[in-house]
Amino acid sequence: MPPDGFYRYAVGVGGNLGNVPATLARAADLLTADGMVTISARAPLIETAAVGGPAQQPAFSNGAWLVSTRLGPHQLLHRLQNIESACGRVRTVRWGPRTCDLDLLLREDGLIVASPVLTVPHPRLCERAFVLEPLAAIAGAWRHPLAHATVAELAGKIRK
Repeated sequence: MPPDGFYRYAVGVGGNLGNVPATLARAADLLTADGMVTISARAPLIETAAVGGPAQQPAFSNGAWLVSTRLGPHQLLHRLQNIESACGRVRTVRWGPRTCDLDLLLREDGLIVASPVLTVPHPRLCERAFVLEPLAAIAGAWRHPLAHATVAELAGKIRK
């Protein structure tokens, strides 16, 4: 446990169905409602074409949040997935359209998790500009423990 008792996580946020900013505002309210999680920074949303999944789906709005909590990574993942469901996400097609997507990306202290239900850092973090760009805006100095580079460095490489 860190000295103050709180872990800081990066969460990728987005969606491409309905009013995404309103849905993400609701997701933030649900995430912080009981005081177990606080959001300390929010990157502006960027619009990008869908990556993978069915053809002809709407563009995505993507962003990132930094959150502080005493929850462990699996507990936080469970909470994020419950919030996705509460915000209307239905998992039918991999990488398909969705109202709300909340992905656990990275923990500030470099924790590595490889379990059947969770991988931290997110396994495709280094490949996705739509994740790295917003994350670099709010956590550019955070280090990816496997890529041995900062988020800002990774975002710079993917822009080239």
